[in-house]
Amino acid sequence: MKVVVVVGGVGGARFLLGVKAALGLPPIGEGSSPHEITAVVNTGDDVWMHGLRIAPDLDTCMYTLGGGIDTERGWGHKGETWVVKEELAAYDAEPSWFGLGDKDIATHLIRSQMLRAGYPLSAVTEALCARWKPGVKLLPMTDDRVETHVVVDDPDNPEQRKALHFQEWWVRYRASLPAHSIVPVGAEEATPAPGVLDAIAEADAVLFAPSNPVVSVGTVLSVPGVREALRKTAAGVVGVSPIIGGKPVRGMADECLTAIGVETSAEAVGVHYGSRQTSDTGLLDGWLVAPGETVHVPGVAVRAVPLLMSDVDATAAMARAALELSGVELD
Repeated sequence: MKVVVVVGGVGGARFLLGVKAALGLPPIGEGSSPHEITAVVNTGDDVWMHGLRIAPDLDTCMYTLGGGIDTERGWGHKGETWVVKEELAAYDAEPSWFGLGDKDIATHLIRSQMLRAGYPLSAVTEALCARWKPGVKLLPMTDDRVETHVVVDDPDNPEQRKALHFQEWWVRYRASLPAHSIVPVGAEEATPAPGVLDAIAEADAVLFAPSNPVVSVGTVLSVPGVREALRKTAAGVVGVSPIIGGKPVRGMADECLTAIGVETSAEAVGVHYGSRQTSDTGLLDGWLVAPGETVHVPGVAVRAVPLLMSDVDATAAMARAALELSGVELD
């Protein structure tokens, strides 16, 4: 079986653990299996800082699946130290609001060196994964530079607006500045990374992880060709709601949804993605929501299952339900 999962960061990485377990693979690391899992990962959060190219979602997936994630924070290395961060602070280096751990810097150094040498991000990611062995093929959505920016009222001059990189809005301001718009800068000129469109076309099932529907899944969909490939694939396309009881399971997806005029509810997000059967732009065949949710998405099969990823077994059950709803038969 070939499964494609469209993912963002922490939630997407944890969901991938469940997908692996649902297909009989060890959640951490590699294992022998006839199944193939390809994760198409958001890169709109990527940013240059201190001369280093940082790819938060790719790294979170890689560390999580490779057994190197800090499980308490959900991102970064376990056993991390912060000597370089402290030294940068002593120099009053900016940005001061974004901290890089010492171990994490090694990953960014390798990525930055390879990018400057002319390697595309997809090749760099493959090289980094050779160490971590995530057991999933991690593909950046594109090799081109795409960076999500958020238009807000200028905090220093509220009468004017300014665009902040998503990381500054998310990390520095904790999404407290109301967003007028969210724009994946560079997406219109980007092309899918090698293997992305083929993976979607050849898939037996395509799943949308319970990642942020605007700045994670939505950014992947903004790359020309991806939406079209998802509409054409013979595979069933099933999404997992990141909203339970009108609130995001994690993070500040509500602020992002408000920015694009979508209500923070499982039904509204499902309608936002739309149906492949009844819409010219829709993407879903199935939509998983939490028990007790009353959800109607025209043209989409809605099923209620527990959606809290409390452990790998619970996440595997959720992934299994998504795969079954996509139309595949599991042993």
